[in-house]
Amino acid sequence: MYVLGITSYGHDSAAALLHDGRLVCAVEEERFARKKHTGEFPARAIQACLAAARIRADQVDAVGFYWNPWAQIPRRGMHLVRYFPDSLALLSLKLNTVSSRWSIPGKIRDFLGKPSLPVHMVEHHLAHAASAFHVSPFDEAAILSIDGTGEWTTTLYAHGKGNDIRKLKEVYFPNTLGDLYTAVCVYLGFMPCSGEGKVMGLAAYGDPNPWYEPMREMVRLKGEGDYVLDTRNFLFHVKGEQEWYSPRMVQVFGPARHPEGPIEKRHEDIAAALQRVLEECVMDLVGYLKRATGSDRLCLAGGVALNSVMNGRILREGPFREVSVQPAANDAGASLGAALYVYHCIHGGARGYVLDSAHLGPEHSEDEMLKAAGASGLPAQEMPVEDLVPRVAEALAQGKIVGWFRGRAEFGPRALGARSILADPRRKEMKDILNFRVKHREPFRPFAPAIPLDRCADYFERGYPSPFMLLVYQVLAHRREEVPSITHVDGTARVQTVDKRIDPVFHSLVDEFGRRTGTPVILNTSFNVRGEPIVNSPEQAVACFLGTDLDALALGNRWIEKPPGFQPLPTAKRELD
Repeated sequence: MYVLGITSYGHDSAAALLHDGRLVCAVEEERFARKKHTGEFPARAIQACLAAARIRADQVDAVGFYWNPWAQIPRRGMHLVRYFPDSLALLSLKLNTVSSRWSIPGKIRDFLGKPSLPVHMVEHHLAHAASAFHVSPFDEAAILSIDGTGEWTTTLYAHGKGNDIRKLKEVYFPNTLGDLYTAVCVYLGFMPCSGEGKVMGLAAYGDPNPWYEPMREMVRLKGEGDYVLDTRNFLFHVKGEQEWYSPRMVQVFGPARHPEGPIEKRHEDIAAALQRVLEECVMDLVGYLKRATGSDRLCLAGGVALNSVMNGRILREGPFREVSVQPAANDAGASLGAALYVYHCIHGGARGYVLDSAHLGPEHSEDEMLKAAGASGLPAQEMPVEDLVPRVAEALAQGKIVGWFRGRAEFGPRALGARSILADPRRKEMKDILNFRVKHREPFRPFAPAIPLDRCADYFERGYPSPFMLLVYQVLAHRREEVPSITHVDGTARVQTVDKRIDPVFHSLVDEFGRRTGTPVILNTSFNVRGEPIVNSPEQAVACFLGTDLDALALGNRWIEKPPGFQPLPTAKRELD
């Protein structure tokens, strides 16, 4: 049975395809559209999934869509009445979005050319929950889905057993920790649904104490998983994404930062206060969930679950022995969840698939690699992987920055050894070189380490697997000077553990670098420049290589190195996001 899952008409559009419950392919539409977080219909992502499975469109048996526009209509109506007439702007915005989603079954059937195709409208947070639980290694687990809003739910507490996902409690809009974080993100001059990760990184530079009390007053914990936002500080509940925060927030915290303005100490402190409040609130929520389920295992999903600092604290201080977050915890992953919900909860398909690798996207042929390498205008040396790995490891040890493009693309926002830029973490200057000369992004943003799973505890506070870069650990104090370019200002790192069984080639590279240098850690960041999605084709990889200060490119089994004095070409698009 082939089940297609779709996310569309919001942000982070994506498609995922299951065959008898096993994930064949999953990919975001932004990789093809070249627009970060695009919400457009994922036509190219769907085609990529069909191509990966080598099936025709009419062979799809069912579709799951990540949103049910009919859910919770009475609650929406009550909200509009409560905030009338200010809510008229929100009504207009919601009607446009809902009309697009109401028409989605017909659009999907037309696109796939199958008029009788069953299209199931899955509640948003149930899709998130399924994306976390049904691909986890757990037969039973507590589930927390938390984001801005889905239909009208902002937080879902659930309990998973076998195929079943049972709702325990929901928190409803406008009480939303996701939109609280986004509103402050916008106040700090960053883009909504994009800049939240920047705020998380910025928070490490700040002192939360000066702004903690006013930030904490914006959300009140009521106990038993309930919380309430003080809506006087916000406008998103009546204006939607057109306006996020109110004049009252400016009165309390001072003037908002211009998107390209300087970052002041006040901005760092406000970010730190926000991050602390989020963590404290979520620690309270997981405490309730533990009491409600009695489980030792937690599955996290929703856009807030991309906050790897928060996830690390849950693992470190929370009541659960094991924590699982799949790589596309945001709305892109809800496409996977919608398909899983249809297969397991509606059709009763047996579980058996565990998502242990993010390498789920498109793969490119040798002919495509060869053509792109030839178009670079530079010599491309082809070699077997057992020769390529030492070549790359030696280049990294010499301080060179290497683009790494091979195999299937990652699903989710993190590069995990398929579409990566790699560098030596021992060089303190490498962070600034990458931010200024390669990535063209803000100087406060940190870089992540990749390390063999069995060496993780030698460099970080724990050895718990973090295969998808969604857990932040403390770097051991005696290791921080050894790996300065992946150690954030607060002594932490967003860790990627590499399992030899799952990714033998990337593991061999990190291991080889360790043998040559004594440090089994590689700096790993996404293969893109600021404002662009991660490269999605060999041609895009070559263009990014030629247009930045990357020194070399490992394109499949081909090695391309720039000659001394090579000047970057104006081929890499550098938009500000």
